[in-house]
Amino acid sequence: MSALSKPQWRARIVAARRARNDEERRGEDAALAAAVRSLAPARATVCAYVPVGSEPGALSLLDALCEAGNRVLLPLTRADSTLDWAQYTGAGALAPAGYGLLEPTGPALGPEEVRRAHTVLVPALAVDERGVRLGRGAGFYDRTLHLAAADAVLVAVVRDEELVPELPEDPHDIRMGWALTPGRGLVPLNGSTGSGNREPR
Repeated sequence: MSALSKPQWRARIVAARRARNDEERRGEDAALAAAVRSLAPARATVCAYVPVGSEPGALSLLDALCEAGNRVLLPLTRADSTLDWAQYTGAGALAPAGYGLLEPTGPALGPEEVRRAHTVLVPALAVDERGVRLGRGAGFYDRTLHLAAADAVLVAVVRDEELVPELPEDPHDIRMGWALTPGRGLVPLNGSTGSGNREPR
């Protein structure tokens, strides 16, 4: 069992992310955008998100998914609720929203739209080798991922060092099937159950 609590893990990882310089971030963002192109078959629905602050990734990741022929959905946050979804049509159709996020300005498609997704890219502070994901603690994805298809590809997007041997796990946590990192690309996670076991592509 992990010796650190979830709040301790969060504090450690947020501090490390903030210490990264712009050159490192640009290199990681480019690597993630290149890796994501082969994540899902053309014309598949991919649920993703707009990275903010020190999160790995950039809008180039979303554009790469679109250029590969995917239908890309982004979350719409509502207080204490499951995530709603709207289609990403480019940076010009994003607007500031709650929690410091950017969201599409197009029509909301409903929380159940995640069921159509072949792949769900999930923000994470860290993920462990069993598929246990550490989020920021707001619970949006904990309330949403159970709506995904049973064979959806659930992918935690993290930096290389944020894929760790073991994290603390709560009963409601939904395990990821894969990690996507700048240096290692798509990494299968052992011990995942339920969602996330379909092979990408």
